[in-house]
Amino acid sequence: MNYRLGVLGGMGPQATNTFYQFIIDRTDAQSDQEHVNALILSDSGMPDRTAAILSGRKEREEVWRRLLDDAKLLEQAGCTCIAVPCNTSHFFLDRVQEYIGIPILHMIRETAQLLASQGLKRPGILATDGTIQTGLYQKEFSAAGIQAVTPSPEAQTLVMSLIYDDVKAGRDGDPQKFAAIHRDLLSQGCDCGVLACTELSVFADKHHLPPFYTDAMAVLAERAVEACHKPLRHIFIK
Repeated sequence: MNYRLGVLGGMGPQATNTFYQFIIDRTDAQSDQEHVNALILSDSGMPDRTAAILSGRKEREEVWRRLLDDAKLLEQAGCTCIAVPCNTSHFFLDRVQEYIGIPILHMIRETAQLLASQGLKRPGILATDGTIQTGLYQKEFSAAGIQAVTPSPEAQTLVMSLIYDDVKAGRDGDPQKFAAIHRDLLSQGCDCGVLACTELSVFADKHHLPPFYTDAMAVLAERAVEACHKPLRHIFIK
């Protein structure tokens, strides 16, 4: 079978670029032909997912419809599975899945299963306000027997600043902001942290973070390689 990964990206563009590099890095390939066949749709015009979730039904429907249209386009182009390197968009993806015939790899569930297999019980979730307030991670992690912890209001403000003021604005990100966030998670007794926003994956790609952190987008990249039946090059997921 000719497996082809569809990447529904552009949320944001730099995160999509980093995700594709993750896939390349995690494919144990010795030639061009041994890499994952991929079709990348970078829909940078997608409305802001956090704003839509927090605004109301009309805005949510607009995002859901656009995600569905993009997913159908990838399906029609011969993709055999879809990866969406945007955590907040997972609010909409179960409903999108109902209308297409190829699987959407679920970044949050895959991350929950990984942490559960490692015996971790109290992860701190670093994500957008939209992801936090909808309980996306809390719900999936609870189903896996894990208690997800969210940052304090002060630390959450710093998380959003890292995402929007730094990475989405084209900056590398302020390590001092992240250090304050890290201290907050430790003060709450977290035994690990999850980078639950793809802009934070971009931040981690530019800054050395301790193995305390698991990058949800890196987990998704590994599952995408496996879904396309390519040999996996094991990289420690930070």
